[in-house]
Amino acid sequence: MTASDWQLALTKHGAVIQDGTIQHYADAKAEIATVTQTNTLCDLTHLGLLEIGGADAVNFLQGQVTNDVKLLTGNNAHFTGYCTPKGRLLALFLAFSHYDHVHLQLNRALLESIMKRLKMYVMRSKVDIKDVSETIIKFGINGPNAAEYLTPFFSRIPTQEYELVSLENGAILKLPTIAGHARFQIFTDNINAPIIFNALKAKCQLVGKPCWDWLDIQTGIPDVLPKTQEQFVPQMLNLDILNGINFKKGCYTGQEIVARTHYLGKVKRRTYLASIATEVAPVEADKILDSGDADVGQIVRVAPNNQAGFDALIELRIEAKHAGNLTWQGFAIVIKQLPYALNDEIVTA
Repeated sequence: MTASDWQLALTKHGAVIQDGTIQHYADAKAEIATVTQTNTLCDLTHLGLLEIGGADAVNFLQGQVTNDVKLLTGNNAHFTGYCTPKGRLLALFLAFSHYDHVHLQLNRALLESIMKRLKMYVMRSKVDIKDVSETIIKFGINGPNAAEYLTPFFSRIPTQEYELVSLENGAILKLPTIAGHARFQIFTDNINAPIIFNALKAKCQLVGKPCWDWLDIQTGIPDVLPKTQEQFVPQMLNLDILNGINFKKGCYTGQEIVARTHYLGKVKRRTYLASIATEVAPVEADKILDSGDADVGQIVRVAPNNQAGFDALIELRIEAKHAGNLTWQGFAIVIKQLPYALNDEIVTA
């Protein structure tokens, strides 16, 4: 059974699938309303997963991504960016090591092009790059009892953010807590997935991708999509704050621009958490305007909230954020508090 077969089987439980993504289980509004109230379970087949193996895999990736791959111990995960030579993001990975392989989770819409690009640089290195999106089943659980419900299936439950517990048949990753609710992602095979998922399903509310996106947005986790590729230097998406850039590692594609932005203190744009009171759905890459209708930023990631509107991560000029009076298609934007501190002083030089 592939991940797509697995996802299709969930239609028996009411899953509504669109473009390879479970959007909801019959009542999207009810799911959004309960995502912070109860235990929720979400299929994550819509996420892509690359597996990088071979004797030269770590050294190869060191020259490709913004973070230090050597710091992946098998007990942790971290974000890392993949840039053009001009320092613009082509993809954002959640990276972790599982036994002798490095795994890179990314937006699945980017997977084919990113895998092709990575393979271009392998040359004579002993590196094998595989798409394992269909062979590794992925799902997430969030809620006050999430850790308790997972205990029967795992020898140990991670307790720290981005701590990974690796098992022979998969792994479990602890994600940032929201409103006191623990959140985990499970990676497993097609034998164990039905056993774990069905047991959790009996205790959890099934939810679609928009709910999981909303949880990511609340924790300030950005994403890169096909329409936003090459739009951002990593710092614009707060990747430095999210421990997604290592400024002490060796050279990688785009490093000169990323390092210069850091050491010269010239980060002029940041990503902020915001809400928009509208029934019209914003989409990623939509423009944000200031009081004079000047283009000052764009939507990075967006999901419906439980207040008849949308929450979003928006990338903005820092001075525009401080000035306020921001709009999307005439609707007011309210800036909310991120769960991490930003260095967003206005840079004038």
